[in-house]
Amino acid sequence: MPLPGKKLIFCLLWAIILLSQWVHGQHCIWYGECGNSAVVKEKKLNCNYTGPPKPLPDEGQELLKELCPGLIYGDNEVCCDTQQLTTLKSNIQIPLQYLSRCPACFFNFMTLFCELTCSPRQSQFVNATQFSADPEHNATNVLEVSYYISQTFADAMYNSCSDVQAPSTNVKALSLLCGRDASECTPQNWIQYMFDIENGQVPFAIDPVFSDVPTESMIPMSNRTFNCTQSLDDGSGPCSCQDCSKACGPTPVPPPVLPPWTILGLDAMILIMWCSYMAFLVIFFGVVLGAWCYRRRMVTSEYGPILDSNQPYSVNSNGTDFVDEATCCETLGERFENMLRVLFSRWGSLCVRQPLTVILTSMVLVSICSAGLSYMRITTNPVELWSSPSSRARQEKDYFDQHFGPFFRTEQLIITTTWKDWGSLTPASGPDIRFSPILNISLLHQVLDLQTEITNLKAEYKGETVTLQDICVSPLAPYNDNCTILSMLNYYQNSHEVLDHLLRDEFYIYFDYRTHFLYCVSSPTALDDTGHFHDPCMGTYGGPIFPWLVLGGYEDDAYKNATALVITFPVYNYLNDTDKLGKALAWEKVFIDFMKNYSNPDLIVSFSSERSIEDEIDRESDSDVTTIVISYVIMFVYISLALGHINSWRSLLVDSKISLGIAGILIVLSSVACSLGIFSYIGIPLTLIVIEVIPFLVLAVGVDNIFIIVQTYQRDERMAEEELHQQIGRILGDVAPSMFLSSFSETVAFFLGALSTMPAVRTFSLFAGLAVFIDFLLQISCFVSLLGLDIQRQEANRTDILCCVKLPDGPQEKSEGCLFRFFKKIYAPFILKDWVRPLVVAVFVGMLSFSIAVVNKVEIGLEQTLSMPDDSYMLDYFRNLSEYLHTGPPVYFVVEDGHDYKTSEGQNAVCGGVGCNNDSLVQQIYAASLLDNYTRISNVPSSWLDDYFDWVKPQSSCCRYYNATGAFCNASVVDKSCVHCRPMTSSGKQRPNGTEFMHFLPMFLSDNPNINCGKGGHAAYSTAVDLKGNDTDVGATYFMSYHTILKTSADYIDAMKMVRELTDNITQAITPHDKSYRVFPYSIFYVFYEQYLTIVHDTAFNLGMSLLAIFVVSTVLLGFELWSAVLVSLTIAMILVNMFGVMWLWSISLNAVSLVNLVMSCGISVEFCSHIVRAFSVSTRSSRVERAEEALAHMGSSVFSGITLTKFGGILILALSKSQIFQIFYFRMYLAIVLLGATHGLIFLPVLLSYAGPSVNKAKAMAARNRVVGSERERLIY
Repeated sequence: MPLPGKKLIFCLLWAIILLSQWVHGQHCIWYGECGNSAVVKEKKLNCNYTGPPKPLPDEGQELLKELCPGLIYGDNEVCCDTQQLTTLKSNIQIPLQYLSRCPACFFNFMTLFCELTCSPRQSQFVNATQFSADPEHNATNVLEVSYYISQTFADAMYNSCSDVQAPSTNVKALSLLCGRDASECTPQNWIQYMFDIENGQVPFAIDPVFSDVPTESMIPMSNRTFNCTQSLDDGSGPCSCQDCSKACGPTPVPPPVLPPWTILGLDAMILIMWCSYMAFLVIFFGVVLGAWCYRRRMVTSEYGPILDSNQPYSVNSNGTDFVDEATCCETLGERFENMLRVLFSRWGSLCVRQPLTVILTSMVLVSICSAGLSYMRITTNPVELWSSPSSRARQEKDYFDQHFGPFFRTEQLIITTTWKDWGSLTPASGPDIRFSPILNISLLHQVLDLQTEITNLKAEYKGETVTLQDICVSPLAPYNDNCTILSMLNYYQNSHEVLDHLLRDEFYIYFDYRTHFLYCVSSPTALDDTGHFHDPCMGTYGGPIFPWLVLGGYEDDAYKNATALVITFPVYNYLNDTDKLGKALAWEKVFIDFMKNYSNPDLIVSFSSERSIEDEIDRESDSDVTTIVISYVIMFVYISLALGHINSWRSLLVDSKISLGIAGILIVLSSVACSLGIFSYIGIPLTLIVIEVIPFLVLAVGVDNIFIIVQTYQRDERMAEEELHQQIGRILGDVAPSMFLSSFSETVAFFLGALSTMPAVRTFSLFAGLAVFIDFLLQISCFVSLLGLDIQRQEANRTDILCCVKLPDGPQEKSEGCLFRFFKKIYAPFILKDWVRPLVVAVFVGMLSFSIAVVNKVEIGLEQTLSMPDDSYMLDYFRNLSEYLHTGPPVYFVVEDGHDYKTSEGQNAVCGGVGCNNDSLVQQIYAASLLDNYTRISNVPSSWLDDYFDWVKPQSSCCRYYNATGAFCNASVVDKSCVHCRPMTSSGKQRPNGTEFMHFLPMFLSDNPNINCGKGGHAAYSTAVDLKGNDTDVGATYFMSYHTILKTSADYIDAMKMVRELTDNITQAITPHDKSYRVFPYSIFYVFYEQYLTIVHDTAFNLGMSLLAIFVVSTVLLGFELWSAVLVSLTIAMILVNMFGVMWLWSISLNAVSLVNLVMSCGISVEFCSHIVRAFSVSTRSSRVERAEEALAHMGSSVFSGITLTKFGGILILALSKSQIFQIFYFRMYLAIVLLGATHGLIFLPVLLSYAGPSVNKAKAMAARNRVVGSERERLIY
C-alpha cells in the first residue's frame, strides 16, 4: 500500500541524513608524511588531510596486502600512502617477531594499527585534536589524535595475545611489549603503552578512548577479531597450546601425593614392627619358660657336671663312640679343618726357624709393591669421584660437552646490606613506590665499585697476565667483546654515569635509576626504556638481564622488594685445554683471595668460585691430617702397651711388647702401602675416602689378629719336649684358620663390593680387599717371625726395645691376664645365666625391630654444607643461596643427532608454534612448566626452532641477504641491494623445508639481535645447534629451561627424577620407529645426584653381596658347617640393620660416603663374630652354654682388647675434627660400628649360640681327642 505523502517525505529526509553521515565517515584525517617529530626526531609526522580516501599504486597495494589484508576490498582506496605503509612495516618489526607465533593475535594486533593508519573510515573513530604547521611541505602536521576503540575489541586482542611466548627469553611476549610484566598487563595499559609518545616509538601522541558505544559522535573501532583457537581466513591455523591456553584443554593436574603409609593413624612400619616384637616376646618367653620348667623336671641343670664320661659330646670319651655317628659332611669338615691346621702349623714353625729369611723377603716384597706409590694419583675431581664413566649422567655430560662445550664455570656474589631503611619514589601520578634498602643508589654505587674491581683483577699464569676479559663468556664476540656479567647494574650498562641519570622538577621525579629499574625488570630485552635518556635494559654483552637471576629475597614478582643482589661472572670451561683451564683457575684463585680480604661495613658479601668446593675439600683434608694423626697415635700407643702381658713389676721391661706392637702396626701400614702401590702400578687413582678410611679398616682387622696370636701364646703352656717353633706352629695352627676365615671373608666381600657402579665405593672396595688380604699374609709370616724373635728375647730375659740389655735371671712367673680372667670368671658366666640370656635376646630383637621400622626413614643425599669445614666461607654462600636465590639451575633438553629438522614432520615433533604437534618437545616442556611444583620445571623452554621460524618469515626484516653475493645482510644495515630471504607469497610464508631450511639457518645463528630484529640467534643459540656436514645438516641440539628453586638434596634428586621421566615421554613421542636417537636432560648437578636415584638398590646390592660372600666363605672355612655360617651372617645382618637405625637417630644420610662405611662395617663385623663362632664350633664341651662360655672367655677377651678398645680410643678423637663430614660420617658412624659390633659379637652372639648354636662336630671331637692322647697335654686338659 503506498505511503502517505508526509510519511514519504519524512523517510526521504532521514535517508538523506544517514547518507550524509556515511559520506562524512568516509573522509580521512591524514594522508602521507610531512615534517619530523620533535619528540622522536628520526620519525615523521603524518600530514593533515580531510579529503576522501585515495587509491594506492601497485607497490602500495602489495604492502597493503601484506600488512592489512582486511582493508583489501573495492578499489582499495585508503587514507595512507605507500610511505606510511613502509613506516608501519618498519614500526611493527619487533611485535611481528614475537606475536606472529600466534596468527590470531597478530591479525588482531595489525587490525588495531591498520585501521588507525589506513582505514577509509578513519574519521569515524580517529579524531585529530592538535596540529602544527609544516612550512617546508606547505602542509599541516598532525600532532595528537584520539583513537576510539571498542572495549570488546581491546579485550579480544589482549586475550588472543596474553599467552604468547617469547622463546629466546623464557617469558611471555607481553612482558616485552607492554612496558611492564605480563602479569600486570591489561588491555588498556598495553594499548596505552604502545600509543604513549614517551615510549620512543610513536612520533605523535595517540590518546586511546575505550568504549563500546558511540561517544562524542565517534563510533569506536570494533572490527572483527579472531580467538586464538580459531583459524584465519587465509588458512593460518589456530595458535598452539603454548601460545594459547584455551587451546590446551583442561589444565593438567599433577598426580596426588601418596599419603604416608599409616594404620589406624599411626606409622604403618612402626606399628607392624611393634606388634611383631610384642608377638615375638610372648612366643619367645613362653618357649623359654616352658623349656625351663621341662628342664627342671627332667634334668637337674644345664650346667650340671658330666656324669657319664662316655656321653657323646664329651672329649673324655675314648673316641670310639664317634665313629659311627659322624656324618659325611662332618668328616669332610674335620679333614678340611685338619688340613688348614697342619698347613698353618708347618708354616708357623718355618717362620720361627727362619725369621731373617721371612722378614727380609717380606720387606723386599713390601718395598717393591710400595714403590708403586710413585705413580699414585689422587682424584679430587667431584665428577670422577661420584659418577661412574658408564653411568647415564656421565655419558650424557660427555655427550653435551662434546657437542656444545662444557658448562660454564661460575663465579658468583650474593650481596645483602646492613641498612634497614627503605626508600620510596614519588611518581608524577599514582601512590609512592617503596624500594628495599639494597636498592639505595649509594649502595648500588658501592656494589658497582666492587664489580668493577673484580673485572679489573689480574692473575699470573706461566708468566702471562690473565684478566677476566681473557676467560669470560662473550656470546657476541668478535662483534661485541664485553664479558657477560649477570648483574642488576648491567641495566645501567655498568656505568656510574647512567646510574645517576635523573630528570625531575621541584615536585616530581620523572626519571631516575628506579624508574629505569622498574621498566627493565618487566622488559629485560628492551633496547630502549622509552624514558628521557632512552637507556637500554639489555646488558653490555648483548643479552638480557633477567631479574630472577640477579635479584633475591623477594616474593612473587615484587622485584623492588629484593633484599639481595646476585652478581654472576660466567667463565668459559675448557674440556681438553689445560693451558686455558689453568688461566681460569689462576684468575679464580686471585678472585677468591680478593673476596676473602674485601671489607665494606655497608655490604655483606658471600661468594663462590667454580674451584671453591674442591679447594675447600682439599683444605679440609689438610686440616684433618692432625686429627687423624692424633687418632692413630692414640691407637698405636694403646696397642704397644696393651699387647704385653706383665707377670710382675720386676719383669715389666722384659714382658712388655712395645717393639712387637710397633712392628705389628708397621705391618698394618705396610699392607696399606702395598695395596695403594699395586693399584697405582695398574693406574687406578686414589680417592680421599681410600686414604682416610682404609688405614682405619686395616688397623681394625690387623690389630684384632695380632692380639689373638699374642694372647693365645700368652695363655698357652709349652710341653716339656716341645721347642719354641713347634709351640708357635701349633698355636698358629689353632688360630690361623680363624684369622683366615675373617680375613678371607672380608677380602671376598670387599672385592664383590667393587661391582658397585659408584667410583668411590668401587675404588674403596678394591683397595680395602687387597689391603686386608696382604695384611693377613704379612701377619702369618713376618709377624710370626717377629713374635718368635720377641719370645726368644723375653726368654733370654732381655729388655724390650733395648734388647741388648740383659736383666738378671729370676723365677719365671706366668699368670692369666686380668681381662682374660674377667671374661672367664665373671663376664662369660654372667651373660650366659638362665635369666640373663632371655633379656639379652629381648633387648637385641627390640633394637632390630626398631631399626627395621625406621630403615625407610633414613634421608638420602649429602647436603653440600656438610662437605665444607666449619670455618669455610662457602657455608655463608650456601645459606644465602638457599635463602635468596629465586631460580634453580638451568636444564638443557638435548635432542641427540638423528632428528630430521628439514621436514615438516620433524619440525612439528619439536616446535611449539602454530601447526606443531600437541605432544611436541616444546609443548610437553611447556605443559610440565605449568606444574612446576611437581615437575620442577619453572619456565617454558627457549626454542631455537620457533625463533628461527619467526626470524625467517618474509614479513620480518630479520632474514635478508645481499642480492649480488648471497651473504647475510643484518637488519640494521640500510642497503637497497639487501633483499628478503623468502618471497611474500603463500609458499614463502610457510616454514622453510629441505635445503632452504639449512641455507638460512647458519645466518640465523650468526645474527646479532638489534633494534630492528630482536630474534637474531647468535647470543641465545650459537651453541645450541651443532651443525654438521659443512653446515648442510643439523646434528645434536638443545632447548634450555630452568629448574625451580632447589634447596635440599631431596629437591635435587626429585628434580632429576621428574625431568628424566619427562624426556622419556618426549623421546617416545617424537622419535620415529626406525630411528634410535633420544632426548635427554642435562644439568650440571646431575652427575653428582644420579647416584641417589639408585642408592637404595646399590646399598642392598653391595651389602647383600658382602653378606653372601661372608656366608659362602664361612661355610667352607668353618668345615662346611652351614648353620654356623648362617649364624655369622645373621648377626652381621643385624649389625647392618641396626646401623640404619643409628643413622636415622643420628641424622646420618645415606650416600656414597655412608655406603662405604656400611661396606666397611660389614667387614669389621666379621672380626667381631667369626672368631667367636669358630671357637664355638671347635669346642667340645658338653652343652651349647658351656661351649659358648668357653668361646666367649677365650676369644672375647682378645676381640675386646684388640679391635674394640683400640678403635674406641681413636674414634673419640675424630669428634674434635673441624670437618662436618668427619664428625658425622666418620666419628658417628665409626663409633656406631664399634659399639654395635662389640655388643653383638660379645653379648648377643654368645647368647644366640647358647640357644641355637650348631651341635658338636663329632668328627672334630674325635680328632681333638686323638691329637692329645698319650701326650702331656692330655694330662693338662683332662
